[in-house]
Amino acid sequence: MIRLGKDLRAARLRRGMAIGDLAVRAGASTSTIIRMEKGEPGVGIGTLADVMVVFGLNERFADLLDVRHDDLGLALSNERLPQRGRRRSTKIPRQQGDKDSASPEGGDSNADGLAF
Repeated sequence: MIRLGKDLRAARLRRGMAIGDLAVRAGASTSTIIRMEKGEPGVGIGTLADVMVVFGLNERFADLLDVRHDDLGLALSNERLPQRGRRRSTKIPRQQGDKDSASPEGGDSNADGLAF
């Protein structure tokens, strides 16, 4: 949190913004921005999102928890995969009818004449 606060302060200073200007643009109080820059954990994530929008970094906010880059989560998910697949037997209902409608191979056929 402290590193995040320092990075936010550096981003603000690079843009030549005063704390009050950032607070007004982000819709937060000056004291909230100061607390955020100090790395206090009690500042809401919505305020962080608002500050990142002001900085023009809103695309990077979505990358914070991008599941495609969650190596541990992907590894745990792969461990839970079944070792072998299940085989489902599909029962095909037999048609009732004449023995003349049977296929040449001696198997059953459906209404379209397809043999099984």
